[in-house]
Amino acid sequence: MLVLKFGGTSVGKPERMKKIANLVMASPGKKIVVLSALSGTTNTLVSIGDHLTAGQAAKAEEEISALEKHYLTFIKELYESEAFQAIGQEIVSRYFILIRLLAAGQFDTKSYRELLAQGELISTELFYQHLQERKISSRLLPALHFMSIDENEEPELQKISARLKPLVNSLTNVEIIITQGYICRNHRNEIDNLKRGGSDYTASLIGAAIQAEEVQIWTDIDGMHNNDPRIVKKTVPISELTFDEASELAYFGAKILHPSTIVPAQKFNVPVRLKNTMDEKAPGTIITGKGTEGSFKAIAAKDGITAIKIKSSRMLMAYGFLRRVFEVFENHKTPIDMITTSEIAVSLTIDNNSHLASIENELKKFGSIEVDNDQTIICIVGNRIMDQKGVLTKVFQSLTEIPVRMVSCGGSANNVSVLIDKQYKEKALNVLNEGLFGLK
Repeated sequence: MLVLKFGGTSVGKPERMKKIANLVMASPGKKIVVLSALSGTTNTLVSIGDHLTAGQAAKAEEEISALEKHYLTFIKELYESEAFQAIGQEIVSRYFILIRLLAAGQFDTKSYRELLAQGELISTELFYQHLQERKISSRLLPALHFMSIDENEEPELQKISARLKPLVNSLTNVEIIITQGYICRNHRNEIDNLKRGGSDYTASLIGAAIQAEEVQIWTDIDGMHNNDPRIVKKTVPISELTFDEASELAYFGAKILHPSTIVPAQKFNVPVRLKNTMDEKAPGTIITGKGTEGSFKAIAAKDGITAIKIKSSRMLMAYGFLRRVFEVFENHKTPIDMITTSEIAVSLTIDNNSHLASIENELKKFGSIEVDNDQTIICIVGNRIMDQKGVLTKVFQSLTEIPVRMVSCGGSANNVSVLIDKQYKEKALNVLNEGLFGLK
């Protein structure tokens, strides 16, 4: 069985939704189709929620009305017959009544999460009815029936599998099962979500839960590229990646893939294929447990990084010092990306400044603190590249004109990471593209 996920741009226009129906039909055998909300919907719902939280009901209603109008135009182009256009209007009307009821009530975090779920719920129902109009056998299986997270907001894969397998097996004569990405239930059985980009994560969790033959992530680009095509003019798609390489790239900024996607797929060795909805003949990128060692594969950049340096003479010969430093970040639930140490200083990076002021205050008891904001991590990835000779030489020869704040290597055999000021990001990606791949 295949799991096929289509993102917001893939379903963002009626003609594209029709096209993905063709793509789904072209895939042989039974499949589960995971859909995101129509492009722009989640951003609008976030904006509506922010207005409601701020007590700006009139502004929220303006955005609700504009979004409803967009959907009413969408269904006129999606459905051919008057009968199905009427069905589409009923779907839109029903969901926007709910959205307005949420807006009219006491708007809290629970209401906010329920509001954000509406985009996926609408898109899947519209798609299901499109297949019905074309007389394509399919079923709509709500993700809220099987997808769940625990009190730590981690997916409950065993429970997901226990719920999903019987549901899928019961649909013996159905080849196409449609469900929502992103949304789930939390440990209180409330509607919740897997955070932004979570539709990829949904597809991978489903793939792992049912031991799928393959998970396909369909976007608007032909697979993972060796560099950021928005910044670097000459990039090339990568045909194959290992799970570890893909995880590093996703975590350090490759936008095509949600950072958590690879984890469940890798655990159960389910291949993940990245495909382009706009060019289905493009080979894309296949991610598996196999790979060729020793070559640079890709570069990714992660912005919004804060570097913190803790300098203290008490570090010298002091055991337990790093543990006490790490406990500060653990207490504030703030992950660390990079770390380097010397005899009298520790430098580390974080990508979440929510608790920065409190973290700084607690770290001051260890010594002097220096904080640099607006930094960027550049991650250079390849399968076991650190086992090869001359890797760092090639990297630093490319970066001779760029000040490097920190370097991290050895923690993983698959990447070298450097920290630079964001102002040098574009230049760094371009010179590395030329120095490591010969692409200018």
